[in-house]
Amino acid sequence: MTLADVTSIPSPAAAAVAKSAPRVRDLRLDFFRGLAMFIILIAHTPGNFLTSWIPARWGFSDATEIFVFCSGMASAIAFGGGFDRAGWVLGTARVLFRVWQVYWAHVGLFFATLALTVYLTDLDITGRNYWGQLNLWMIFVESDKWENPNILLSFMTLRYVPNYFDILPMYMIVLLMMPLVMALSRIDLRLVAVFVIGVWLMAQTALMQSLNLGAYHLEFPAEPWSDRAWFFNPFGWQLIFFTGLAFMRGWLPKPPVTPALLALAAVLVIANVPLSNIGVREFDLDWARTWRGTYGALFDKSDFGILRYVHFLSLAYLFWVLAGDKGGNLLASGSSALARIWDIALKVILKVGQQSLAVFITSMFTARLMGFMMDVAGRSVTVTLMVNLFGFAVLIGVAYGAGWFKSQPWRVKASA
Repeated sequence: MTLADVTSIPSPAAAAVAKSAPRVRDLRLDFFRGLAMFIILIAHTPGNFLTSWIPARWGFSDATEIFVFCSGMASAIAFGGGFDRAGWVLGTARVLFRVWQVYWAHVGLFFATLALTVYLTDLDITGRNYWGQLNLWMIFVESDKWENPNILLSFMTLRYVPNYFDILPMYMIVLLMMPLVMALSRIDLRLVAVFVIGVWLMAQTALMQSLNLGAYHLEFPAEPWSDRAWFFNPFGWQLIFFTGLAFMRGWLPKPPVTPALLALAAVLVIANVPLSNIGVREFDLDWARTWRGTYGALFDKSDFGILRYVHFLSLAYLFWVLAGDKGGNLLASGSSALARIWDIALKVILKVGQQSLAVFITSMFTARLMGFMMDVAGRSVTVTLMVNLFGFAVLIGVAYGAGWFKSQPWRVKASA
């Protein structure tokens, strides 16, 4: 197969399949992505006691895996079909346009959050420095102490990526890898596996250092004045993204539902608990604390350690089975009050999952405001729950608002 074959318009058969295949959205995709949005809000709110009990505290993986895995699945739907229908060049153009959108979302989130934290600090109600909490000192008080004083240019070119604002840059880099993966898939799916696994291996810091290959370790520097790297290494996290994409594209078959596989997944999930944050914190297991200190590289979040991958796939399999085919088990049955309440809750969660980018950006901004609200009002159980409900309401409102704008209701009125 030549390069022209890979980058040209699709074959007639592929185009016919892509055109005729109905786009049936799996409820599970939006449902679990919606849940992840609420969990991410909780996790990013400073001093939120609910953070101590989110799913991430019970195992190695957390809501980030849900977000990235589901983003891979959603990208297969949103962009994969473009490669089938219009060919590699136009499919790539569609991906680049999405990267452009995510880039400006990243920039907007940073400056909006920066403005908020400066304003809250200047109010001087709590005596706290809110931009300092995000480690943004270099912007205000230390920019003259390093060689390149243009910190804003460094930010705009992704050479300066503050920790709190690093998931969208990671997502952009992973998206930029998608055209190459799609090209390799047209040659041989085994090349996709070799590429994805190979890149992931080269992103593992401990592995590359143990093999004396540190010079070939894949990562991006997070700031020009130090050796700190991006917290979310895109070369590691692309593994979970392309796993989701591969399942949705049909490159990986659906796992069979068998008692043996269900038992294995359950054992892997339960075995994680003693080694988790809960195991160390609540059960005070010294051996687990020692194990975590010795084998931290296996579940390292920055490089996406292998145990995070195993734990997530095990957990995802269990909930995939529980949710039923295309999420059928999520639908309420009957007309009881409980069924009606669940039906409303399900619609809300699905809407939040469908508008994940807008909701995610809003959650990162709102989390800082929620932290300030609790600094002022206290962190009693009642206040904390009320503040979290406020945050949930904001996310829900943004999801429905974004959905309304995307529906372009003015076009319907114009044609009426």
